[in-house]
Amino acid sequence: MTTTVTPAQPPGREEIGRLYRTRLSKGRATLGELLGGELEMESQGAWVTTATGRRLLNCGGYGVLLMGARHPVVVAHVTEQLHRNPVATRVLLEPQAALAADALVAKAPAGLDRVHFACSGAEAVETAIKIARTRGKDRLIATHGGYHGKTMGALSLTGKDLFKEPFRPLLPGTCHVPYGDAEALAERLDAASGRACVVIEPVQGEAGVVLPPPGYLRTVQELCRAHDALFVLDEIQTGLGRLGSWWGADEEGLTPDLLLAGKGLGGGIMPVSAVIAAADVFGAFDRDPYLHTSTFSGMPLAMAAVRGALRAIEEEDLVTRARELGRVLLAGIGRIARECFGDLVREVRGRGLLIGVEFAGPGPAGDLLIELIRQGVVANHSLNSHLVLRFTPPAVLGPSEVQFLLAAFERACRVQAARYVPDIQTQEGGVAHAQR
Repeated sequence: MTTTVTPAQPPGREEIGRLYRTRLSKGRATLGELLGGELEMESQGAWVTTATGRRLLNCGGYGVLLMGARHPVVVAHVTEQLHRNPVATRVLLEPQAALAADALVAKAPAGLDRVHFACSGAEAVETAIKIARTRGKDRLIATHGGYHGKTMGALSLTGKDLFKEPFRPLLPGTCHVPYGDAEALAERLDAASGRACVVIEPVQGEAGVVLPPPGYLRTVQELCRAHDALFVLDEIQTGLGRLGSWWGADEEGLTPDLLLAGKGLGGGIMPVSAVIAAADVFGAFDRDPYLHTSTFSGMPLAMAAVRGALRAIEEEDLVTRARELGRVLLAGIGRIARECFGDLVREVRGRGLLIGVEFAGPGPAGDLLIELIRQGVVANHSLNSHLVLRFTPPAVLGPSEVQFLLAAFERACRVQAARYVPDIQTQEGGVAHAQR
């Protein structure tokens, strides 16, 4: 029997705002109003459509939408599974989970051949912490500015006190070292006496797109091996092509003990994350399948999305597209930001389609985020750095969409430059420095 459901017309934005304030979060309602009060109704490819019919180019999404929204390959996989078997019994063996795990291992660094699926990035981090405990590694080492989630274990690793203070005490035996400082890490590993688990990002996304010094990640891996420490590479935001390579690990030929994937893994349709592990490290989970479980871990609908996402990335060569688009956008965004803001721009940096614009002081990043929405573009703020405006666009952008993004960014910068940089005057067709 087939049932057709006609979508009901949703309430207006005043009513939705009221429901956010009274049923969800007053703070979230205020943030929505600050960003224009638009109601997000539909999405397709790189675009989001609001209740008023406005189309916004979505260069946000925190790394989820590498292949854009509702990619046809992912939709086809998920739709077929939806009509077949969306949620499994968790008692019988189910094909989609096995096939998704095999497809993911095929793209992982050599030597990682076991997979545990979860629903969120934070869940993947929690799984990694528990695997570390099964290996006798109860001293957790993370980095200042790092972001690994907000559940209790993951929050212990996250490097921002603002998120942590209301929930202390967190996991004992956790410490943080400066990102990029191999000597500080070596000292902590010495003190841990073989009981350490190091959790690190190949590029710090929420810290404001902080790139590591050349060779740093390779040194981290060597230090972990020398000190019998577990090496966990958190690629939840950076993996699956976001950096212009399948994994950030590929940049230095790394093989961590555990690699964490998420965000784009569900193809922009389903929430999925994964821990990809070396077989010996995964041993306790191999022996006892009930040691760490979750009701929706490996559900068929999500596994179909994983298969569709990996297929779409491969067939459309989105990794190469991310690398090439990233070069164009990094150059364009950097040029515009510096022309408009001059010395107020501390740095424009990025790799692939993870790009950050860091300002020398507070204000411009947040104001540009708001102004960009007025100009038709959705970007990201950075949870662990209020100085950085972040772009995580999809790899499916066409030439006209690239030009739209750069033109909108220039318009937004002109508006804000008039506020922040008095000696810079904006002119039609470009930005010019006034005579000092």
